[in-house]
Amino acid sequence: MGDHFRVQGAFSWFELTTTDVHAAEAFYSRLFGWNTEPWVGEGAYTLIKVDGKDVGGMVATSEPEDPRLGWGIYVTVTDVDETAARVPEYGGTILVEPTNIPKIGRYCVIRDPLGHTITAIAYSRS
Repeated sequence: MGDHFRVQGAFSWFELTTTDVHAAEAFYSRLFGWNTEPWVGEGAYTLIKVDGKDVGGMVATSEPEDPRLGWGIYVTVTDVDETAARVPEYGGTILVEPTNIPKIGRYCVIRDPLGHTITAIAYSRS
């Protein structure tokens, strides 16, 4: 695992939630030269690779009003539950309560006081 998966506050992952993964793959692959491949695991997920390294992913939603629609940014934290508990204290809102992702870690989605969203994640130590 790279350092960005371990260091508190480091940007660690980028994820697109879209109603059309195939169209997004075609667009971004041509535009930026990204390679994509299906993730081998639970659920449908497409990995984004740059120079052979996983840098992000794409996931489909059938809900055009899905609040996750668009690009999401993941920031590494040491403890998701502790981070989530502090969000209201600083004027933010928890949109997705701390949740486990099997074999990946634990995350929560936060809205800051200005209305921007970001995801905090603590990766499993494996």
